[in-house]
Amino acid sequence: MTHPAMAPGRVAVVTGAANGIGLASIKRYALFGMKVCLADVDGDALAVASKDVAEITEGGIDDVMTVTTDVGRREDILALKDAVYDRFGEVAVLMNNAATRARAGALENVEAWEEALSVNLWGVINGTQAFVPAMIAQNSPCVVVNSSSKQGITLPPGSTSYNVSKAGVKAYTELLQHELRNTEGCQVTAHLLVPGWTTRGGFEFQPGQWSPGQVVDVMLPAIERGDFYIICPDDDVTPEMDSKRILWSAGDVAYNRPPLSRWHGDYDEAFKNFDPPSK
Repeated sequence: MTHPAMAPGRVAVVTGAANGIGLASIKRYALFGMKVCLADVDGDALAVASKDVAEITEGGIDDVMTVTTDVGRREDILALKDAVYDRFGEVAVLMNNAATRARAGALENVEAWEEALSVNLWGVINGTQAFVPAMIAQNSPCVVVNSSSKQGITLPPGSTSYNVSKAGVKAYTELLQHELRNTEGCQVTAHLLVPGWTTRGGFEFQPGQWSPGQVVDVMLPAIERGDFYIICPDDDVTPEMDSKRILWSAGDVAYNRPPLSRWHGDYDEAFKNFDPPSK
């Protein structure tokens, strides 16, 4: 790793860090020689994860901290920020990764909607607003990674609350990066992580899924290249199919097709025969 934000001695903060992509990322940052902070709503899982991470950090437990955090609560995120700066003095990598799979249709279950928006969208906004002004003020290269989903781009039917929350993360992070690159002297960049079908913490691997480590293997070189969109395939969906689905979805707007026409029977043949231009 040659990116200066991930140099030995610098600091990474990851939410949703007790398992899955969050934990895989923290372990990779620790292997780079970084100091790390794991944040998660599950304090027991955090304790177990921190012991594993401490075994691979250069400074052992001195380079690892944990903070039990509900990312949907702004006061929790502000406390997390204060704790990290008090302990380590800076933050070079912020990864807003915490997520919930709370599912609800458009006309039902307001509690699931509140959970999805609180964790998946407000968690990203809270984390960014709490940390990024201080990261800019450091005058050093820094990285923000916000975890979205392909479901926030192509909006497949069946999980409306989740899709809306992840679509919000995409829009927010695009606008955030525009603001950062137009802020004089700013050395902070934002990146949108879009995993494919990935094994989640606490769930068994299913054929076709990628492991969290495979997602991190794609994410880190993409950040090094300066990519904003980090769209990960899996063993079921190729990069070419991802591009086809994303471009078709954008075409619903451009060509005034019905929304979500990929799932509209009248367009089955057209989508099958759709041959988008190569990158």
